[in-house]
Amino acid sequence: MSIKLNQTNLDLLSSSVKTPKYDRRKVGQGIVHIGVGGFHRAHQTVYTEDLFDQGQDLQWGFCGLGLLRHDARIRDVMLEQDCLYTLLERSIEGDKPRIVGSIVNFLFAPDNREAVIEKMASFETKIVSMTITEGGYYLSSSGEFDANHPDIRRDLEHPHEPACSFGFLLEALDRRRKRGQAPFTVMSCDNIQGNGAVARKMLLAFAELRDPVLANWMSQNCVFPNSMVDRIAPATTDEHRALVRERFNIEDGWPVMTEVFKQWVIEDHFLLGRPSWERTGAQMTTDVLPYEKMKLRLLNASHQALCYIAMLFGYEFAHESMEDPDIRKLVELMMDREVTPVLPEVPGVNLVEYKKTLIERFANPAIRDQLSRLGTYGSTGLPKFVFPSIEDQLRLDGPIELLSFTVACWFRYLSGKDDRGNEITMKDPMAPRLREMALAGGKDPAPLLGVREVFSEELAQSPRFVTHVREALARFYEQGARETLVQTISRTSR
Repeated sequence: MSIKLNQTNLDLLSSSVKTPKYDRRKVGQGIVHIGVGGFHRAHQTVYTEDLFDQGQDLQWGFCGLGLLRHDARIRDVMLEQDCLYTLLERSIEGDKPRIVGSIVNFLFAPDNREAVIEKMASFETKIVSMTITEGGYYLSSSGEFDANHPDIRRDLEHPHEPACSFGFLLEALDRRRKRGQAPFTVMSCDNIQGNGAVARKMLLAFAELRDPVLANWMSQNCVFPNSMVDRIAPATTDEHRALVRERFNIEDGWPVMTEVFKQWVIEDHFLLGRPSWERTGAQMTTDVLPYEKMKLRLLNASHQALCYIAMLFGYEFAHESMEDPDIRKLVELMMDREVTPVLPEVPGVNLVEYKKTLIERFANPAIRDQLSRLGTYGSTGLPKFVFPSIEDQLRLDGPIELLSFTVACWFRYLSGKDDRGNEITMKDPMAPRLREMALAGGKDPAPLLGVREVFSEELAQSPRFVTHVREALARFYEQGARETLVQTISRTSR
């Protein structure tokens, strides 16, 4: 019979499972985190857990927050398990399990909104960190704050009873202001270039609409460090739960699967102190931008390049795509020829070795990273990961064929069926509209290029870019995905 994961049962677990050796009763709650998903529990909490294992900085434990109704499931699991969970690092060398205990509390706003606000407003809270995805920042298609979003309108009408993450942040900060307290540091850990700067811009715009006095106080006092985060953490499945139960005899309602690799580059700008994350491998810097560009344009853009073509071939997992020599060649050529030449120098990083590591990570069969996960946000991912390299190369009159091929491949994927006629599940938030336009356009990319939430007018009217996309899209429909890919890499390999 498997052992239910909780604090009492830790000593019953197999010696092969690493468990917390520090006294969790002494762990504080200096950090409040919004968005306790798989990535947060594979990344920020692990750097902190490693610190605790060194006997360092126990005051910097996490209190997780669930703000939305659908967070009820993670609430139930976390509370039932004393906020413990199994982290399984997976590689071809084998699986390494550990129990992570750096989250010591979890609050669920729909049950007690006031408790959540007061937790953020308390003296103990020094940092509020976030993994809320790009949609949580209320960015409009122009990159400005979407003041007309229903969440924002609702919280402006009920500022003291917030529902969205930004509403909670403002109410807690306003209480601290009125009490004469310093603000907490707002730390975005989302996959957005300049995530701290974006968080600052959006939150201040929201505050200005709510109360210009609050906005002015925040502008003068709040800090928003930028960061770059990287670790692959596929969504947890019932198969993963069964694996943890059968292999390690642990009954865990929400284990986390991840790779061995992890990276965290943080702008060292914190108002009320921070954990010594540099002791556990994080890189503290004054300029995150070069690292962000490297990661977004190499790793994330490559994910976009491989996932859509692989789904058209009928593959399910990322490692399958790397077993396909044509897709592997596509990714390698795109990184080398079209992305790397427009990247800035990255201090302390050998880009040749970094790209080699990316291929190895993508090819890791133990992770079983779902292609559907990688392709979930094409409408927001392509503009962040792929378009910047295209725009840079257009200014330099450099090569863009493989990057353009990736865009055409996405257009073909949006039609909803792979090359064998099987339905492709699309989770993009704009999926219904995009699929309708893809089917209406067929070989003609014009309808999709006209979607201004995705394509700027300048890019959509670039003759060279449009020609590459149109030619590749036509080949997809006339010759099929495999032949289109083979012809493209053959031309660009010369």
